[in-house]
Amino acid sequence: MKDVWLVDYARTPFSRSRPQKPESDVFGEIRGDELLSRLLMKFFDGSLAEKGIEKKDVDELTVGVASGVLENWTYGGKIPAFLSGFPHHVASLFVDRQCGSAGTGMHIGIMEIMTGFSTTVLSTGFEHMTRVRGTGIDPNLSMADEASQFYRPDMDVATVLNMLQTAQKLYEEEVPTFTKEDMDKFGVRSHNLTIKNQESGWFKGEIIPIQGHVPDNVDEPMLIDKDLSARASTLEKVATLPRVSTPFYLEKNGGKEGYIKREGTDEGVITPGNASPLNAGATAAVLMEAKEAERRGIEPMARIVSMGWAGVDPTVMGRGPVPATIKALKHAGLSVEDIDFWEINEAFCIVALNCMDKLKIPEEKVNVMGGSTAIGHPLGSTMIRLTGTLARILKDNKAKYGVANACVGGGQGVATVIENLDA
Repeated sequence: MKDVWLVDYARTPFSRSRPQKPESDVFGEIRGDELLSRLLMKFFDGSLAEKGIEKKDVDELTVGVASGVLENWTYGGKIPAFLSGFPHHVASLFVDRQCGSAGTGMHIGIMEIMTGFSTTVLSTGFEHMTRVRGTGIDPNLSMADEASQFYRPDMDVATVLNMLQTAQKLYEEEVPTFTKEDMDKFGVRSHNLTIKNQESGWFKGEIIPIQGHVPDNVDEPMLIDKDLSARASTLEKVATLPRVSTPFYLEKNGGKEGYIKREGTDEGVITPGNASPLNAGATAAVLMEAKEAERRGIEPMARIVSMGWAGVDPTVMGRGPVPATIKALKHAGLSVEDIDFWEINEAFCIVALNCMDKLKIPEEKVNVMGGSTAIGHPLGSTMIRLTGTLARILKDNKAKYGVANACVGGGQGVATVIENLDA
């Protein structure tokens, strides 16, 4: 197997999506595939040109999107390639593993390079949750129809298709390990760390500014150079945010009476303060065979060590990062204790907290620059953001190993292990 290096990474800022009011989204007038293509054109004109990497050098372009319908249909990844000016010999593919889409695209590229079928792979992802969210999708509900030959009595289809409810169920199944206050505190931490590191300029090292428009004024251009969802937060403020999930009242925890006694309400625990927002954004990472990079004088951001993926009960899809990470670490011959820093996707804070609890990960190693609760989570693109941000954290701290992981809608998890070769 050949060594694979991550040699560069960039992303757009993540805007705050407004499906009901698109003019409020600073990227509301830009299609998702165009957002990715603007990023790629600037990426190749900027740091990749400095490294001597050209579009013609790319063997494979992978494009991850969670909602690959309507205008997000990529023609097997070729539409972003056409828009970005790639030569026709560059192959492409579209990947849907929901929130793990971009990460799985990376994994495919990694395996292509490891096995010698590609030398350079450009892995990308995008999502535009203002323009395409819940429309153009027609899930098969026959699994919930007792009259259907496809009926699955073991599956709560309504919960499977509702991410808020999968997070609520994970929380209730883990009672009394966590409280709503634990989740809210983690959300506050995420927002305040993100704000702190925005103000220090740290995120400028990975964000390529994109021209959008002034919120609520589509005719006035505005250069967007930072993520727009982060807010200075306090626990007191976050605790008052509206609850957006519904309890399951699990009998093992005392049913409805036990739930109300414990929570002080008959409402759910998931709120905008302990869950990721809706976002628009695009990400990109360049993977290269190590000897080719050395021949060209290109330094690595990180070496790809291992990867993992796993399936879990889809009604508690937030468990997915745990078995995916165990698989990745086992393949690498590493333990949790060997890992210096973690990027765990905060689709919901309960997901990160559960992963930290099950794998015994200290909080001070997790999402140290802020997390997706504040930075944002443009679904299909996120795993590249996590991996690229993690590589930068390892460099800054002269640390050796890192793991990026995420839960996946439908009951899956993905994980990537990387190494800083300068440590």
